Amino acid sequence: MSGKQIRLFLADGTPGGLLTAEIMNWTGSVIAAPRSDLAELLKRPEARRTGVYLLIGDDPDSPGRDLVYIGEGDDVGKRLSQHARDDSKDFWSRAVVLTSKDANLTKAHARYLEARFIAIATSAGRSRLHNGTAPEPVALPEADRSDMEYFVSQAKIVLPVLGVNTLRAWQSATKAAPRPGQSESPAPREDLPIPRSPVFQLGPTRAGAHATAQEVDGEFTVRAGSLARLCWGGTPGSYQKLRQRLESDGVLIPSANNLTMRFARDYVFASPSAAAAVVLGRNANGRLLWSAERTGQSYAVWQEAQLAAAELEINERSH
Repeated sequence: MSGKQIRLFLADGTPGGLLTAEIMNWTGSVIAAPRSDLAELLKRPEARRTGVYLLIGDDPDSPGRDLVYIGEGDDVGKRLSQHARDDSKDFWSRAVVLTSKDANLTKAHARYLEARFIAIATSAGRSRLHNGTAPEPVALPEADRSDMEYFVSQAKIVLPVLGVNTLRAWQSATKAAPRPGQSESPAPREDLPIPRSPVFQLGPTRAGAHATAQEVDGEFTVRAGSLARLCWGGTPGSYQKLRQRLESDGVLIPSANNLTMRFARDYVFASPSAAAAVVLGRNANGRLLWSAERTGQSYAVWQEAQLAAAELEINERSH
C-alpha cells in the first residue's frame, strides 16, 4: 500500500485544541476543534467557506460510541453557530469541518458530500447518527462526481488520524468470511489492507461458541459467521453492555438453530479481551484465549514473537 503524508498543525500548540490537517496533493482542508474552542474555529477563514462538517459527542445510550451529526453549508461557520445555540443538538463536544483550500466547493458539491458521508456512516455503523434524514446524493456532472468521490476517499483517510472513525469501514481480509472450523482462508481482496496477523480462533466451547478473528488495519476484527454464546452468563459490566448493544444493533443475531448468536458481519473490537467476552458471554482474557489456527500460539505469544522478530531485525541492522 502506498504511503500518505498528512500534515497536522496544532494552532494553539496544545494537543487538545484547534488543529488543521491536510494531505499532500489534495485540495481538501480539515479543521477540528473542541466545542470550547468554537469561537476560535469561527475566526478561521476555512469556517467561512462552503463545506461539510461533523458534530461529535458521546452517545448517552451506548457508552464508548460516538453520537454524530453530519451537515453542510454555504458558510459552515454560520451553521456551527446555529447548532451551538440549538438545545436539540446539545450533545456535541467537538466539531470537524471539511472544506477546499481552493474554495471551489459549491453548494451542490457540499450537498453531495453530506449525503455520501451520511450513507457511509450509516453503513459503517461505528457511530450513531443524530441526523433525522438520509438524503440522496444530488445529481452532478460526471467529472464533478469523480472529484467528490476522490474528496470522500481522502476524508476517509484523514479523519481516523484525528480519532474520528465515523466513516471508517469495517475492513475484512477476505472476500467471504469463513465459517468457524474452516482451516483455510479465501484469498485476500486486493482493494483492502492485507492483515499482518494469522487467523485466530476461540472455541468451540460446550455452549457452542466458535469464532474466528484477525487483526486488520490495526484493529482486532471478529469475522462474520462467528458464533457466540446464546446469552450473557457472566457478571454485569461494560462488556455485558457492549454485548447488549451488538444484539440491539443487529451485529449479533440468533443462529439458525437458536442455540447460539451469530455475527451478521465483521465487527471491530477495542481489544481481544472485549471480543472474547462478547463471544463467551463472560469476562475473559482474550490475549490468552484467542489462538492462531495454524500454530496454536495464543494472541499474547504471537504478539511477543512479533516484538522479538522486530528487535532481532534492529540488532542485525546495527551490526
